Amino acid sequence: MPYSEADTRANYIDPALKAKNWQPHNIRREYYFTDGRKLFGGKRGGRCFVDYLLIYNNTFIGLIEAKSEDKECTEGLQQANSYAQKLKVRFLYATNGKRIYEFDVQEGRGAFIDHYPTPEELFEKAIPRQTPLTEKLLQEPLYLSGDKPPRYYQEIAVQKVMEGIAAGKRRLLLTLATGTGKTVIAFQIVHKLLQSKWNLDGADRRPRILFLADRNVLVDQAMNTFNPYEKDIIKINGEEIRKRNGIVPTNAYIFFAIYQAIAEKEDIGGYYKNYPKDFFDAVIIDECHRGSAHEEGSWRDILNHFNGAVHIGLTATPKREANVDTYDYFGQPLYEYSLKEGISDGFLTPYKVKRIQTNIDQYIYTQDDQVVKGEVSKSLYGLGDFDRCIIIPDRTALIARTILENIRPLDKTIVFCVDQDHALNMRDTLNQYKTVKDPDYCVRVTSDEGIFGRRLLERFQDNDRYIPIILTSSQMLTTGVDARNVRNIVLCRTINSIVEFKQIIGRGTRVFEGKDFFTIIDFTGASELFYDPEWDGPAEPIGSGSGGPKGPKTPPKSGDEGGNEEDPPPQPYERLEVRLSNGRRLKVTNIETRFIGADGRPLTARQFLEELVKVLPGLFEREEDLRAMWANPDLREKLLKDLSAKGFDSEHMESLTQMLHAEESDYFDLLAYLAFNRGIITRRQRASKVKEDKAYFDGYDQARAKQFLQFVLDRYEKDGVKELSREKLPQLIRLNQMGTPKEAANYFGGIQNMISAYYELQSRLYQF
Repeated sequence: MPYSEADTRANYIDPALKAKNWQPHNIRREYYFTDGRKLFGGKRGGRCFVDYLLIYNNTFIGLIEAKSEDKECTEGLQQANSYAQKLKVRFLYATNGKRIYEFDVQEGRGAFIDHYPTPEELFEKAIPRQTPLTEKLLQEPLYLSGDKPPRYYQEIAVQKVMEGIAAGKRRLLLTLATGTGKTVIAFQIVHKLLQSKWNLDGADRRPRILFLADRNVLVDQAMNTFNPYEKDIIKINGEEIRKRNGIVPTNAYIFFAIYQAIAEKEDIGGYYKNYPKDFFDAVIIDECHRGSAHEEGSWRDILNHFNGAVHIGLTATPKREANVDTYDYFGQPLYEYSLKEGISDGFLTPYKVKRIQTNIDQYIYTQDDQVVKGEVSKSLYGLGDFDRCIIIPDRTALIARTILENIRPLDKTIVFCVDQDHALNMRDTLNQYKTVKDPDYCVRVTSDEGIFGRRLLERFQDNDRYIPIILTSSQMLTTGVDARNVRNIVLCRTINSIVEFKQIIGRGTRVFEGKDFFTIIDFTGASELFYDPEWDGPAEPIGSGSGGPKGPKTPPKSGDEGGNEEDPPPQPYERLEVRLSNGRRLKVTNIETRFIGADGRPLTARQFLEELVKVLPGLFEREEDLRAMWANPDLREKLLKDLSAKGFDSEHMESLTQMLHAEESDYFDLLAYLAFNRGIITRRQRASKVKEDKAYFDGYDQARAKQFLQFVLDRYEKDGVKELSREKLPQLIRLNQMGTPKEAANYFGGIQNMISAYYELQSRLYQF
């Protein structure tokens, strides 16, 4: 009898690795490195795992794919190759115990070998052009605490930065989607640098590191992440410097600051100039796409001053025209992890889009309408003009009511508005129509709200608090705000920048228990950016001279903290405000729901159907196969799980019934229609045909048994196929007041007979 895969591991692979000095800490067996895509109903898709992940100096350097003795050793090579690329592992080994096949992912070729390399040999092959510093930085372990180790992509990102520093690079960039833990990565980078005593001098001392951001909320969140080093950190701001009689703090290893607090102001020199140019060994720039590398930006002055330090940029946005300066400055990212990957791996939450259109998405002024203030300056006002150039209170009211109708009352929601004034109007209008009485149910969070707004934001971020539920804002919440339980992102303004759009969408992607997806409610068509060719793609190659336009330098507001946490308001002007004539009735004209597809873009109704039709042949070949599977509760449950794993869960299926105007039909009929062009009938028609079969019911002696089966058909007719699952049987017995399952079984002549009758009923239900 040939060895199984488990035998191959125990009898061949483990002894062969031990013979080459692979120690337990060098091997992660059955390494699961993703959580599985989030599905509706708290379920998860399949997780990615490898049989063996080989590690040396805390670096992923190889993986092994094991097969049973009777299979070709390279049978699983293709899947293993995809995992190797995901894990950034250069060498993989496929084996059935008898033969070993080594494949070089980078070169794309392989060969059979007699034995595995030693850890040292494989490390030399996997990480070429090493320096003594390479091993020193890599071998320092990550900081581990609690039961949540760093995710695989976070380990890779830290590894790539260590390799870059060891190679002498001074400008390093990491591009990871919002919500994937860039601050955690920054902490691990700092931890390794401190523990290894790396510094630019090569001296026996810990480095000094500056962490820069452009918003206090980002700095405060980062400082919380760095809590294990609380004795070694300090925040540079006006208050701290005043306490020191005008002297900047130097007695720390990790320094935090928002650039407005230390940059030059109109009449004050920048605090950063009080530090020697060689004071910091490294500068970490959070959300660096927000201007840090712009040639004329305020952050650039700070980076130029500390030009000798290693500059590490963190961003969520692949290179685009809008942020080309960032990539010109830092170069190509050392590592990228996209939104699409995060959702597929299950580390980010999927989304659906509700595109809502009204009969006042355009406005033409007529003399029947009343101009309250301002002047009519154009003949046609479009979506980009509303609340920016023209205010129509009735339209604001329509949108506010529609928002409340499309969210659950206690689902945390962020409404993105045109500017701070629009956020104020939207807050007041939402509070006018809300049903929850709490005065803080809907609040505005913008820079004008100051400390009171930040306190409300902190309460919103607290997942143990229910209030506030709705935040209205414009720019302040687009970046870096970690609120994991956000269920709705509402777009009430046009967005022309993919960079900004990506940041806004990122407010909802964080994973939270019980949060299967979040909803983007779009009133302006901003979600069309999902279909832009640049959406969520890799960083574009950067050629020489790819500069892009340079914007003017915008000085921060006066004050120690700058206060520039909201984009500066435009020059004051009087907006046109119009009251519509009494005869004008405003209404929503269309709500289209779109779910995310495999490529990370929302699917239109047509695309959704096309994708589902492609999937079905892999699940069943003939109508008879589908009928047999659907008529058996156990097989039906497996089929539904297979559909979910391919991205079509019960939420999607429910939307499918709406698309086909088949709300009263069974999912079986929808699948049969799509796969075999079979006519759709209703659940009532299906149940009636069974009820009319007198001979079937006469087969049961007990009237109570017949009545129960009729009851099951009634429940199915009302609520659908979910009433027919195997787990539902005890509940149906209770609802029909038949006592316990054991008592109910007496009417059928025993438990097994009752279960058989339940299954037979479904067989008859789907026989036509």
